[in-house]
Amino acid sequence: MFPDRTLILGGARSGKSAFAERLAGRCAEEDSARVYLATAEAGDAEMQARIEAHLAQRGTGWRTVEAPLDLPEALGRARTDASVVLVDCLTLWLSNLMLAERDWTAAADALAEVLSGSGAPVIMVSNEVGLGLVPDNALGREFRDAQGALNQKIAQYCDYVAFVAAGLPMTLKGRPPEGI
Repeated sequence: MFPDRTLILGGARSGKSAFAERLAGRCAEEDSARVYLATAEAGDAEMQARIEAHLAQRGTGWRTVEAPLDLPEALGRARTDASVVLVDCLTLWLSNLMLAERDWTAAADALAEVLSGSGAPVIMVSNEVGLGLVPDNALGREFRDAQGALNQKIAQYCDYVAFVAAGLPMTLKGRPPEGI
């Protein structure tokens, strides 16, 4: 049985996206309707290269939907016609919301409401940013605190939560799918 709602946490370059993609592959066949909700925006050449690397890594068989700000709405639509939905990542979504001066707490509540409904299984990726140094400026500290609050809120709605370090998943909540 595959969990309805999954949260994959980890640090930068920890292997969390690759793990989430493997999970999605276990949930849905290659030719089924897999949806990738992308929250990144290519603001510069380096970010564009990262986005292209992610596209190449996951290969074919995905329908990509860009949702840099309106993630709850995009997720609600995707859950109705997909076999699995992968959201990558909540960290960039939160950053986008904060930079756009949107109410991230209201957006997090809307995301939680969508997660509490039914539909295709959802796998979400998010950074754990609270394990490192304390940011040296107010905006950095505000973001770290908001990211921690968002991760805690979303984890409450998830059946399976894992932390990935060095490409290795550690279960924090629930049971991983068979064979993982």
